[in-house]
Parts: sequence; structure tokens; C-alpha cells
Amino acid sequence: MGSAEEFTVTTDLARIDLDTVHHWLSRNAFWALGRSRQTVQAAAEGSMNFGVFDSRGSLCAYARVVTDSATFAWLCDVYVDPRRRGLGIGRLLAGAVVDALVPMNLKRIMLSTLDAHGLYEQVGFVAFPDPEKLMVLGPLLPG
Repeated sequence: MGSAEEFTVTTDLARIDLDTVHHWLSRNAFWALGRSRQTVQAAAEGSMNFGVFDSRGSLCAYARVVTDSATFAWLCDVYVDPRRRGLGIGRLLAGAVVDALVPMNLKRIMLSTLDAHGLYEQVGFVAFPDPEKLMVLGPLLPG
């Protein structure tokens, strides 16, 4: 396989195969196990979507951003096909998201990650300065 330069990013939802995204998220992403196809569709339709494609046009990675386009954005559902990991695709995808959001002059762009802190730090994310201020309405349910 090649380098990250062989991959392209789109925000055109019509080009992103949501059946593939559903398969990835509902079967392999711990935060979305069991998520229905209908929920994946609704979430995508209500979000900014980012798809990474190889030179043959195959979907290699996906992310979506929930935003009001004025003050806040939440980067979520970031997923790179396991067969394509280690090629710089995650960095390419995260960079494309940041490049799309920075011109909006949002007050805050957030994400949650268990193990990819180093990747997101490469595109400018830092640890939340006051995590004790964060709250969540629960219970936290899968999907």
C-alpha cells in the first residue's frame, strides 16, 4: 500500500457509502456497537461528513462533525479501515477536519478518545483544561 498522498478526502455525503460506515461502526467501534443503519443515516444527515478514499475510489476512513457552525463542534465517529491503518490516513482525516472547521472561528472543537491522543495532538488538539467542568446526561447507552 502507499503513502497518505494517494488518498483524498471529501465532505460530499453522496459519495460516502453509509453501508460501509454502518458496518464499521456497528461491528467494530466500541462506542457504536449495535448502532442501527437508520441511526447511522440520521446522524450523517445531521452532521458534516468526511470520507477518505484511495486512488481506486474505495472508502478507507470516515469521520463526522456535529456543529452549529457558529460556536461549537464535536468530532466523532472517527474510523479508519483496519486494513489501512498505519498509512497516515488518520492524520490526513483529522487534518482535513481541522482545516474545514478553523475558518468557522468556533469557540470550541471537542472530541473524546481513549487511545489516539498523539494523533489529535498533531493537528492541534490539547487535553481539556478543566475536565471537572464536563458533565454528561446518562446513562451512557451504546450506539
